[in-house]
Amino acid sequence: MQDHATEVETNIANLMSRARAAQKIAASFTQETVDELAAAIVWEIVADEALIQELAEYSYNECRLGDVPSKVVKIREKCRGVLYDVKYEKTVGVVEELPDKGLVRIAKPVGVIGSLVPSTQAEMHPLIQAIFAVKARDAVIFAPHPRGRKTTQKVVDLIRAVMKKYDAPEDLFISLPDPSVEQTNELMKQCDLVIATGGQPMVRAAYSSGTPAFGVGAGNAIIVIDETADLKDAAAKIKASKTFDLAAGCSCDNSLVIAESVYDDFLAELKKVGAHLLNLDEKPRLRQAIWPNWPADHVINRDIVASPVSTIARLAGLEVPKETCMLLVEESETGAATPFSGEKMSLVIALYKYESLDEAIRIINENHAYCGAGHSCGIYSRNPAAIEQVSLQTFTTRVVVNLPQAATNTGSWTSGMPFTSSLGCATWGGNIASENITLKHYLNNTWVIREIPWHKPSDETLFAGFTPRC
Repeated sequence: MQDHATEVETNIANLMSRARAAQKIAASFTQETVDELAAAIVWEIVADEALIQELAEYSYNECRLGDVPSKVVKIREKCRGVLYDVKYEKTVGVVEELPDKGLVRIAKPVGVIGSLVPSTQAEMHPLIQAIFAVKARDAVIFAPHPRGRKTTQKVVDLIRAVMKKYDAPEDLFISLPDPSVEQTNELMKQCDLVIATGGQPMVRAAYSSGTPAFGVGAGNAIIVIDETADLKDAAAKIKASKTFDLAAGCSCDNSLVIAESVYDDFLAELKKVGAHLLNLDEKPRLRQAIWPNWPADHVINRDIVASPVSTIARLAGLEVPKETCMLLVEESETGAATPFSGEKMSLVIALYKYESLDEAIRIINENHAYCGAGHSCGIYSRNPAAIEQVSLQTFTTRVVVNLPQAATNTGSWTSGMPFTSSLGCATWGGNIASENITLKHYLNNTWVIREIPWHKPSDETLFAGFTPRC
């Protein structure tokens, strides 16, 4: 009789065998075939409004995170965006030629990817990864969060049906039927590449698995509002960003760092869009509701994650106006001194006040050193010098300018950022990638190197403009 560890290893090996057999077939697909399959996933699933409504409702009913309308928009727009980004990309055979350098690049599949699916994106994440993977001729075994297991399986079943309809192997996409930490760890050991989108423990496990991995850092978007900002526009966009899917995404606004000269005026604009400022007596009660074990740890109460304000208020014993869409708390401490400095994944925003932009940058960097290093920040400003200073002096991969944070980081139709559901956070966030995880990360490359005419420069050319010190 097999012990539990051996049984887990055998079960994953059986799934890997199926995925590898399917991927071997996909490896021979033409460019035309993978282009058709990528489009088919979006056409057959995402272009069906009734179906994406069903998926959104199914995800909400299982995971109890976010809201249905936001999930519909995510599926509809993000998947279309991914398809548009990759539509004209070559991924089969010779994909790039650099005759002046004598180089030719040939794209090849990675193989079988082990994908960790967060419960906050159980309905969208597999679809986006399937578009990338089929375009790259990879197979994917999804390891869903147990809270979103049924949703991920439902989505994967739909993708498998599309593969069958278009004469491709169904086993290019498999979901672990009964996910557990043990099975996910074993999958990460046996696959060819791990893409870890989820909680930090799983991301750290991915990097420790011995398999090449793209992980993502913790979110904690911090937004500067300077004295030149259009305050009404900023308040409206922050509301749209923060309340989208009830703050389920890691890109939503967690803190606002506001110029002292416009602080009161901006607070008034936030109140106009439905934000409610808690007083000093209410703040500790909210903190206790979000982080029950603080200061022993910073573990968030799962019941407040991506939940309505009414739920958060009830758990914290607060009375707030019925129309409240966001809760505001004023903060002066940074980093580990207060949990409000970090990612909250809830409809709660910390407010900071600054006198100089240097002070605003200090607040951002100290908070990101505690939580969210490398992920993102934003600025509402009409001062190019201020925008440049924040961009140069913060340790972030993304600086979003005068745009809603959550809608922009993962790609949008109003920015050039590529669409994705996985955000690399550079070495600051413990990641290898300092960009959005997109199609190129699903591919291996072979470089063909040919001789070119001798091009070594003379020393006169090499050192032109340099004056050695005496």
